[in-house]
Amino acid sequence: MNKLHRLLNRLTLMSYSYVLCTVRLKMDGPQNVSSGDGCVGDVVTEKYVVESTEYASHVQLACSEPYCAFPLNGHELCVWNARSPSDQFLILRGHHQSITAVAFGNKVSPLLVCSASRDYVIVWNLEECKENALQGAAPRGTVLGTLMGKVLCLRFSPDDHAVGVCTGNKIVMLDAEGPSVLAELQGHLAPVTSLAFCAWQANLVISASEDRTVKVWDCHVGTSVHTSPVLTAYPLLSVFIDEETKQLVTGCADGQLWVFSLDETHHYRCVTRVDLRKKRQRFSATKVQSGSGGPSESQLSSTNEQEKEERIEAAFLVLQLERCDLSHILNPGCECLPPENTKCVWIGSSDGLFIFNLANFELEAVLLYKDFLGLSIKVAGSCAIMNKTINEKTFCLLTSMFGNKIAVLEINLAALVRSQQGPGMGKGLSVLASSCVLPTSPLYFGVVEKKRTKPVGRKLSAARSSVQDQPLVFHSKVRSSGYASAPHVTMFSPKTNIKSDGKRSSKCKNGYKCKEYPLESTLPGRLREQVAVAEAPTMVCCLQYSGDGQRLACGLANHLLLVFDASLTGTPAAFSGHDGPVSTVSWSHSGEWLVSASPDRSLRLWSAQGAVHTVLLGKDVFPKPIQFAQFYYIDAFILLSSGPEFHLLKYHVDTRRDEIKRYKQKSKCQPVHRLSMANAAEITSLSAANDFYSYIVLTAGRNRTLEIFDLNASCSAAVIPEAHSRPVHQICQNKGSPFAVQQPEAYNLFLTAAVGDGIKLWDMRTQRCERRFEGHANRCHPCGVALSACGRHVACGAEDRYVGTLVAHVPFGLFRRRSGLHCCLMLLHVRMRTRCKLDNWAIFSDSDTVITF
Repeated sequence: MNKLHRLLNRLTLMSYSYVLCTVRLKMDGPQNVSSGDGCVGDVVTEKYVVESTEYASHVQLACSEPYCAFPLNGHELCVWNARSPSDQFLILRGHHQSITAVAFGNKVSPLLVCSASRDYVIVWNLEECKENALQGAAPRGTVLGTLMGKVLCLRFSPDDHAVGVCTGNKIVMLDAEGPSVLAELQGHLAPVTSLAFCAWQANLVISASEDRTVKVWDCHVGTSVHTSPVLTAYPLLSVFIDEETKQLVTGCADGQLWVFSLDETHHYRCVTRVDLRKKRQRFSATKVQSGSGGPSESQLSSTNEQEKEERIEAAFLVLQLERCDLSHILNPGCECLPPENTKCVWIGSSDGLFIFNLANFELEAVLLYKDFLGLSIKVAGSCAIMNKTINEKTFCLLTSMFGNKIAVLEINLAALVRSQQGPGMGKGLSVLASSCVLPTSPLYFGVVEKKRTKPVGRKLSAARSSVQDQPLVFHSKVRSSGYASAPHVTMFSPKTNIKSDGKRSSKCKNGYKCKEYPLESTLPGRLREQVAVAEAPTMVCCLQYSGDGQRLACGLANHLLLVFDASLTGTPAAFSGHDGPVSTVSWSHSGEWLVSASPDRSLRLWSAQGAVHTVLLGKDVFPKPIQFAQFYYIDAFILLSSGPEFHLLKYHVDTRRDEIKRYKQKSKCQPVHRLSMANAAEITSLSAANDFYSYIVLTAGRNRTLEIFDLNASCSAAVIPEAHSRPVHQICQNKGSPFAVQQPEAYNLFLTAAVGDGIKLWDMRTQRCERRFEGHANRCHPCGVALSACGRHVACGAEDRYVGTLVAHVPFGLFRRRSGLHCCLMLLHVRMRTRCKLDNWAIFSDSDTVITF
């Protein structure tokens, strides 16, 4: 009977604690929260709101599928199951002082949770705690440490054998199975705020501190491996390690993010720095311009008030960084890109939640607390986000900055991301032409002309035969012999007894064979050749290889155009005629012609066989200099840009030589069509495919926008605002190569480069940045960029005299060799050399040197 009474008393106490907890819950079931920007409540659902007796601001919370853990009433640890939200909370008691940090373990079975206060650091086994609660016994945990001071952060090791405790200026590594100190890391000058373990190197631990530095520790030895410089004027609050890209992300109290490379060859260098405030403003501006999710007229007053509040706001705390998987949402359908672009990071801040893409360093979605009217918490003091989804939904745990409320939010991840996608999703733009040319298209003129063109040789032979049949005298009868009849002499008798073995003669053979580009070849690293382009130092302004890779055209600042052999041997062919530096040069698809432009506002066409040039356009045709010129639509047109417009020209070159009338210009050029960029912005870069039929023309403007034109429809197809923080100085398309085979979707990829803003890889169909390459020094001079023939590697120049070679699916550079180059490097791919020898890259600097690798 005594045992029965004791059991009843325990059940009564347990039921009283659960009733007390449910009384404090401010709920009548799940609360659907409506959004202020037109959402219907399917994005965010506020599941529970708990009012605690003590403030829980600036406390480390924990979320691990399917549980959420947070301190309740100061010294109680509350665990909530997201899979069965109707069940009661599991209350774990053992602390006598307020809990300051909570963390879950990494293993699913057994699932551990650790809580810390000034008196104890306790590890709880949730399965055992559940069984004890069902049996009426009080759940118990294992005490790992006592009187360790205020703990700001807890973190389990990848194998859950150790727990890192950040207390004061030091990090104490405790054994997760008993009260034992494994290591003690000291070196920070201020309290340590965050900690992360390296998954692929178990001995490495990375910490962030209020002293504004990041330290890399070897916990087995107990020493510091690397210490970053002081990054900002505000304390660092959070760190996150991405295992796939081997990157470290840290956030501070002013909304700044730093991304570091943890690759062994990079020596923990900083890849990029991101300002979340500017990213949020740019994302909102793009969203308003696209018309998706913009505020209505009735909300303008509230929007203005929010802008005033943002101006008064002094801090933008980055409270939490957690993994976010968007593989089932952000699927562009391009097999040529690996799925790294779907690996994102949740950023929990004091103002809202952000989804940050580590591949392109852009925001994928923004959720601001103040935009949702029904949320109980508008400014968060602590945040924890679940790194896995449950039925495409994730959970977020928030505590109020200035109150005692604790809220659990359910976020529909798919609805959030899809509601904020750009207007380019699903438009179906493609570089490859998939339909016939419309009769209203300016390209139709070139197609009709090709069909109507007849061989010139037949006309000439017919004219000559008609002249030769005329009599030499005007008499009907001629007595003189030899005039009226041809001599009966056999002038030519063909040989018909020649045996052919199917081989062509040596005269018809080319000096090279069409060999497929080797995909397994390593990146170049050995200096092959170095040639001076002029006696005096002369800047190399532009360059381009011919389609077969046999010749290299190089435009110089001394008004000359040089054509080298691919091996840079022999004397180059010199073309002279411009009155200014040769700013752009382009080969025809056939390899017979070269087109060049200069700031002298003239356009010249050159024969690759000799130094004979034809002036197509003089200086008085365009009021502004020609920035870019190239052949287009398989040599049917010439495409050029001048000012805010680009022009489509139909040209005709007369190759006949008349020594008497050689002063007369018989070649002609006819303007066919012209289009201008939006807002009359000056074109800074232009690109179009000439190796195959394509209707797409890419342009970049001085207003930092990218605009895509469809010449088949003769209109602007898409506008990408704020493509870079500075104007784009080069657009590099993936035009492929006759020596390499790529997927059709790969031709929709193109690169853009801007001074001080890195290199971005874009997808034509989605019209969004899929990759961003950072790490090369490019702050003042416009450095060049190029894609390899296989489409897997990116080459770029740098101001630190290093050659940059990047893998297309890694968002930072891998610098291989130092070549002693100067500024403004221009790199292009060599597809094939004579005698089946391959050269991977050719590098041109702004000095008087040409270098190949």
